[in-house]
Amino acid sequence: MGFPNIIMKSILARQEDGTIQLTITIPWSVVKKAKEVALEAYLASSQLPGFRKGKAPKKLVEDNLNQDHLREEVLRKLLPEGYVEALKEHALKPILNPKIHVEKLEDDKDWTFTAFTAEAPIITLGDYKEAVKKVTAKSKIVVPGKEQAPANFEDIAKAILETATVRIPKIIIDQEVDRLLAQTLDEVKRLGLTLDQYLASTGRNTEALRQEYEKKAENDIKLEFLLQKIAEDEKITVEEKEIDEAITQAKTDAEKQNLQNNRYLLASIIRQQKTLDFLRSL
Repeated sequence: MGFPNIIMKSILARQEDGTIQLTITIPWSVVKKAKEVALEAYLASSQLPGFRKGKAPKKLVEDNLNQDHLREEVLRKLLPEGYVEALKEHALKPILNPKIHVEKLEDDKDWTFTAFTAEAPIITLGDYKEAVKKVTAKSKIVVPGKEQAPANFEDIAKAILETATVRIPKIIIDQEVDRLLAQTLDEVKRLGLTLDQYLASTGRNTEALRQEYEKKAENDIKLEFLLQKIAEDEKITVEEKEIDEAITQAKTDAEKQNLQNNRYLLASIIRQQKTLDFLRSL
């Protein structure tokens, strides 16, 4: 279903941390048309006692139809269209799926929902090269009889983070925190523990765990964006042959297939490693 000639209203608001808020209103005329289309589809597939499939009277079908389910079906079709239209209207390029809040849906009234998302943050790297050189200089000192070790990744990361300016929208941090919490919960379940038992054993509560993950998520995300920016500035790229070589090094056929199916992700990992190698060479 599409309504290319219908204009859906949208209002853009940017929160202080960079989170984008889109308030999108779908005119009742669009909703009504979508409901009619959904109802016709339901009529064609409905099968009530005493009637052949799709042959029951419309009024009888409507009386037996759950209106909340019909609204949900219409919303599933219209909500993505309204969101995409709003992105085009405001020339937005979000980097994550939106969080959606739907207002109360009523007949004979426009439908309104709010979408929260974010674009890539603005990054100022600062004099990161000089900061990194101070870290790598120690690893380049030759000590007789002692093997040289590369600069510690954590020290390099700290140097970059301290010289750069980047503000990460909270919605991006929250998404990563949710992922970390879900991962932890899965690990706890595999150990045969409840979350409360795990927290008790580590001397933390849910709030403390979330705060810990928020700090970790913010630093990890900042570093990821900073490495991407450095790679762009230094024109660090990944060639197809590098991806193919990484795939051939997989230990099992299943692993090879997984890498083959995720070549873009693999390229990102290789590029990040090459960027780290560049930093260690400073």
